[in-house]
Amino acid sequence: MESHARSIVKAATWRLGGFVMTVGVAWVLTRRADLAATIGLTDTAVKLLAFYVHERLWLKVKFGRTKPPEYQI
Repeated sequence: MESHARSIVKAATWRLGGFVMTVGVAWVLTRRADLAATIGLTDTAVKLLAFYVHERLWLKVKFGRTKPPEYQI
């Protein structure tokens, strides 16, 4: 089981990598650093929000979950 801090750092580093890739692709296509950075920041913000909504919706899905025992020793 992972700690919340580890999950947060893992998610942040994953998005940082995605940001760098998006800015790189946007720069190659536009050759404008300001536009590439704007695209990268917008992409990151939208995907963070989408991921949060996705996770919250998945909390409502029972698929793949096991019932906790009625009691534990």
